[in-house]
Amino acid sequence: MSQDLLETIDDGIATITMNRPEARNALTREMMYGLRESLPRLAADSSVRVVVLTGAGGAFCAGGDVKAFAKAAAEGASMSFDQKSHDLRERMEVSRVLHEMPKPTLAVIPGPAAGAGLSMALACDMRIAVSGAKMTTAFSKVGLSGDFGGSYFLSHLVGTGKARELYFTGRVLSAEEALELGMVNRVVAEKELQAAALAFARELATLPTVAVGYMKKNLNKALAGSLSDVLDYEAIHMIRTFDTEDHKGAAAAFVEKRAPEFSGK
Repeated sequence: MSQDLLETIDDGIATITMNRPEARNALTREMMYGLRESLPRLAADSSVRVVVLTGAGGAFCAGGDVKAFAKAAAEGASMSFDQKSHDLRERMEVSRVLHEMPKPTLAVIPGPAAGAGLSMALACDMRIAVSGAKMTTAFSKVGLSGDFGGSYFLSHLVGTGKARELYFTGRVLSAEEALELGMVNRVVAEKELQAAALAFARELATLPTVAVGYMKKNLNKALAGSLSDVLDYEAIHMIRTFDTEDHKGAAAAFVEKRAPEFSGK
């Protein structure tokens, strides 16, 4: 992993930090491929119980590096339309993995989140933002249609009418406006962000990880599936979680009138 992406794992919390503060952590091709490698690996790591995505230097991510677009276009001049589409689609797997991995994902937003950066934040299960952070789809400002799943996630979070408004106009939202719309879960003061984000991540890391993974499957199915589909998922996943160590330990704790402790197994 390059220095543009930093990775730490501590007490079940894996943190990936986009680290180009001089460019508000705008995504390079190398960063996107780095995320494409690290996220599936962390999803499969049984010692990891929550994945945090954040940015360095007071920004989350400004999206694609617009200054590099011209260079990328020149380098890709020999590629066919299908090749270019496939290449971008491969990089966009980052959002799918954040959304579908069987453990909680948390975006910690210390500042601006725009374009593909906002899309990746919305792909996470939950978001905590600093008061004063700005968020925008941004794509219309540079004549682009949008990528990294933002149109999917935003439509489900705020409704199709508001999502279309935010995409078409590229209007910049404050963290407080995003909270009111349901785009973020919590907004805290700048001096409180680090402690609040760590407390949030630690809370998520103490949950019954296997059950949470199945909850995500149920909730993701509920976004597009029928009630019958969701009931099928819930039945299968409930039976599977009955066999987990976490459930058995929690049931015993309930009988003994003590707090459960989950191992994530």
